[in-house]
Amino acid sequence: MKATFGATKGIIPPLVLGLVTLLLWQLAVVGFDIKPFVLPSPTAIGGQFFENLPTVWSNSLVTGFNSLVGVAVGAVLGILLAVIASLVRTIDELSSAVVAAAMVLPIVALAPVLYGMFSASQQTARQLVASLAVFVPVYVNTLKGLRQVRPVHRDLMRAHAATTWQTIGTVTLPTGLPFIFTGVRIASSLAVIAAVIAEYFGGPIGGLGKSITTAAAGSNYPLAWAYVLGSIILGLVFYLAVLAVERWVLRNRGS
Repeated sequence: MKATFGATKGIIPPLVLGLVTLLLWQLAVVGFDIKPFVLPSPTAIGGQFFENLPTVWSNSLVTGFNSLVGVAVGAVLGILLAVIASLVRTIDELSSAVVAAAMVLPIVALAPVLYGMFSASQQTARQLVASLAVFVPVYVNTLKGLRQVRPVHRDLMRAHAATTWQTIGTVTLPTGLPFIFTGVRIASSLAVIAAVIAEYFGGPIGGLGKSITTAAAGSNYPLAWAYVLGSIILGLVFYLAVLAVERWVLRNRGS
């Protein structure tokens, strides 16, 4: 009962802050007569969101699938390369420059290039952009977590004649698991952002980013913001899903 009350108590402050922010937003738009092309009101955005809910849902499925592929591919590659880099110092030193470059690579410039490399009628470029956005934080956090293993634990495994992969599975990965999940949790929202941006700059019809572009080009700014709201909700869904899996795994790994 106390745990439930504590969790509920922790949710109330951000909800109150959100409601106050929406109220001030609405009052500012009405009071200062702010035009929709500058900033639509929350009521106008909400009205367009629910009025076009089937379209928002269908486009969210497209963006969500691209983001999910990005999370899966980027996380697997990030974890694998981090494990290899933790074992081989040369690879660690060589990959650091590549990861640093990938960290600052602008999606705005990358998306059109990938559309030229792959068919613009396919989702491949969008998925690759999402994968790159996921790869960097997962790699960095995983590598940091793998380095948290105490030397005494490695010596103990060595004394029991454990192989390298036995040590990784028994000591290294379990120790780095919280860091791995932190990287995936951060990257899950980044995957949605990257997918939306990639959709914004071209590719096949479908997706929240493409819908934002179409609505804005038609001067329907409340609808464009409704699609933005859809992308925010999608990002929160990804974040909360990873958080739920993280808590379940960390709670049950010792059982």
